[in-house]
Amino acid sequence: MTIKVGDSLPGATFRVMTEDGVQTKTTDDIFKGKKVALFAVPGAYTGTCHKMHLPSIFLNAYAMKDKGIDTVAIISVNDAFVMNAWKRDTDQRDEAIFLADGNADFTKAIGMEMDGSGFGLGIRSKRYSMLVEDGVVKTFNLEPNPGKVEVSGGDTLLGQL
Repeated sequence: MTIKVGDSLPGATFRVMTEDGVQTKTTDDIFKGKKVALFAVPGAYTGTCHKMHLPSIFLNAYAMKDKGIDTVAIISVNDAFVMNAWKRDTDQRDEAIFLADGNADFTKAIGMEMDGSGFGLGIRSKRYSMLVEDGVVKTFNLEPNPGKVEVSGGDTLLGQL
């Protein structure tokens, strides 16, 4: 199944780092009763994700929240330790939750997996952004080229709010 506007997100479990170590968060924990700006990237610290996608999100995070976004979430097929380090290195104002989908369970469940084996990355997520309200996809922006941020950035989603 490939996710589309109007679909409910499937149940999944993410890993996040807390002061008490790695904890789990479910899709209900993240999305139920909330308006969430969800951004998916192929890999933490990779060129386009680190230098283009994340800056576009953080430049627009306050404006998104001013327009009713409860949570800005960033998801990648990386482990919680990498996602925590990436958050530490990029999210200076603590504007987002970084969700680790280490086994790509959520990514596969919504049909957004891609094979990055040719680059030594294994299975990864396609690059996209979504507006999710109470677990239902309201806006979906799939990036046609994973090496670019033309339709999946924070500025695009902000303009759709």
